[in-house]
Amino acid sequence: MQYDRIDARILEIVQKNNRLTSDVIGEMAGLSPTACQRRLKRLRSEGIIQADVSVVSPRAVGRPIQVLALVTLERESADIIDRFKKAIKSSIDVVNGFYVTGDADFVLYITARSMEEYEEFTRRFFYENRDIKGFKSMVILDRVKVGFAVPVELLPDD
Repeated sequence: MQYDRIDARILEIVQKNNRLTSDVIGEMAGLSPTACQRRLKRLRSEGIIQADVSVVSPRAVGRPIQVLALVTLERESADIIDRFKKAIKSSIDVVNGFYVTGDADFVLYITARSMEEYEEFTRRFFYENRDIKGFKSMVILDRVKVGFAVPVELLPDD
């Protein structure tokens, strides 16, 4: 996966607002709309652009409880890790899941309608899973910064 200076500019633009038309993006990046569309298509097909999403306010959709959970598995084996990754992907309550190094094995971002609902989730998702050694919950008081934008730097020429 390689990209050039113009691709980098397109990536910067769409990370700020992915609803812009190819005409507008092309103008901002110094391209024709058709050339811009071709580049966007290639960036998506090569997996550089992984998704086009909207960031939704959990509070606005009735899920004001937001929690970061640090999860530790009983032991680290490929089958246990793969099973837990599958459980994360299939849970609508888990918004983001990360397999990490350090004191925990996974960090999960979870939303719920109430603390009671979160407690039900923990019973079902954590306590009933024999592969989980323990978990720690941190209730989020304020989302200070939200997004998925990644700094885009030019790759060194080979």
